Amino acid sequence: MSKPIIAIVGRPNVGKSTLFNTLAGEKISIVEDTPGVTRDRIYADITWLNYSFTLIDTGGIEPESSDQMLTHMRAQAELAMETADCILFLTDVRQGLVDADYQVADMLRRTAKPVVLVVNKVDSHEKFMPDVYEFYNLGIGDPHPISASSKQGLGDMLDAVLEILGDRVKEEEEDERPKIAIVGKPNVGKSSLVNKLLGEKRVIVSDIAGTTRDAIDTMMKVNGTEYILIDTAGLRRKSKIKENIERYSIIRTVAAIERADVVVLMIDAVEGVTEQDAKIAGLAHDRGRGLIIAVNKWDAVEKDDHSMSEYSREIRKVLSFVPYAEILFISAKTGQRTGKVFEVIETVIENHALRVQTGVLNEIMTEAVAMQQPPSDKGKRLKLFYMTQVAVKPPTFVIFVNKKELMHFSYQRYIENQIRETFGFAGTPIRILIRERKNEKE
Repeated sequence: MSKPIIAIVGRPNVGKSTLFNTLAGEKISIVEDTPGVTRDRIYADITWLNYSFTLIDTGGIEPESSDQMLTHMRAQAELAMETADCILFLTDVRQGLVDADYQVADMLRRTAKPVVLVVNKVDSHEKFMPDVYEFYNLGIGDPHPISASSKQGLGDMLDAVLEILGDRVKEEEEDERPKIAIVGKPNVGKSSLVNKLLGEKRVIVSDIAGTTRDAIDTMMKVNGTEYILIDTAGLRRKSKIKENIERYSIIRTVAAIERADVVVLMIDAVEGVTEQDAKIAGLAHDRGRGLIIAVNKWDAVEKDDHSMSEYSREIRKVLSFVPYAEILFISAKTGQRTGKVFEVIETVIENHALRVQTGVLNEIMTEAVAMQQPPSDKGKRLKLFYMTQVAVKPPTFVIFVNKKELMHFSYQRYIENQIRETFGFAGTPIRILIRERKNEKE
């Protein structure tokens, strides 16, 4: 089941990154007393009272003029509306209400998305509570006073989020149909591929990057199985905002990947693999999703007999952290090899949910240990006692050992490779957890 998405929205310098870092429990975003310094990771998984959420920080660079400020805030609010299940609208008690707060509140009020109004920097209730009441003027519900820096009031704020999301979480659990997220940079051909797969022009396609404003879910049936296609076309806009536009694409992509079982990452064959592609692949890998890399616009590349193998090697080199990803060379425009996309998707879904018997796993482990001795340190050698599979989607294995610290990353990768050589697991990550036992009989 995908986690609900919570987006933090607010003017620059109201404390969005501080709140994000506090809830995430680690310093993920850069925090300075200067508007617009957020450039690091903008998503994190958080847990509150056994509920898990994906938190998104929509902090951005402050535009140079007041007109651009309003445009910027509108872009942030629209972004949150599109991706989030709940929006934390953050304001600043010390600065008080400003015009930009009213502008954002007005946009949020007209949407169907639930909003929790949060008033930050309330370090002293005695001193600041009279000023908090001023925020009732926004007309979007009760203001929740917090201090992100000193961690005050966060519990009440998250309780308000839980109250909103309770029913939504249950609704998400009911749909067991496999979900396929079509992701990639703006204008890489995502909507064209969706249209080709559907066999009809259901999604608007244009040469202008960012034509698709909303993530669009489409149901389709293949070989008797129903799938949900999530199209996440880019969010690039014609504006004067001096903002790294790829940030918006990433935020939307986080939401799509969170909901998906399998991710189809589309790469522009002409442009090659970029840092943005690597970020998206990293998102899919971190969340344990099946991964297919579709190299689009292959018809536009000058080729010879070695082009595919050379291009594949380059992809493997840049995306070395996802060696299991399946690679396809397609043209969404001409339909070249698009028929193979669902063949590969079906294979990846099957591998993503594959379960291996414990006895077979331990045979593989015993043979692997016999072929390559486990590492040792200061006369103490690593012993592998037992291996079993504990979960699927992605396949997750636990290995019991004598000392966890002796399990070097390279040897863990060696064990994973032995599992893959036997069972394939093409297109899906594998998780291996190491647990310690004092002796073999225990």
